[in-house]
Amino acid sequence: MKRNDKERRKQQRLVKLGSNNPICGICGETDWRCLDAHHVADHGRDDVTVAICASCHRKVTDDQKDHPAFDAGADPTLDRIGHFLIGLADLLSIIVEKLLEFAHILIELAKPSAIAGDAQ
Repeated sequence: MKRNDKERRKQQRLVKLGSNNPICGICGETDWRCLDAHHVADHGRDDVTVAICASCHRKVTDDQKDHPAFDAGADPTLDRIGHFLIGLADLLSIIVEKLLEFAHILIELAKPSAIAGDAQ
């Protein structure tokens, strides 16, 4: 019965993540047990979610705590769009950090000394 429980949990998670092959859009984690559905515009403002791992989720959720506070008098559509754009910028800033990290690794690996070391 335990095997059925694990499969049921997996299927429930995959439905929540909206994919049979989810992957963290930031770091590439693929273990379904480590992935969450992150609300880009902050929970309660919009239903748009992206699959990200728990570690990356914690980072962007903490960033959301610095977003502008809810204003009951604000136009709800404009407020939702604004918070979505800020949330998207938070995700993109983490992705840009990873791109730079990977670019520097590739540049180091491309150096003749790195290539010659592999040939020996």
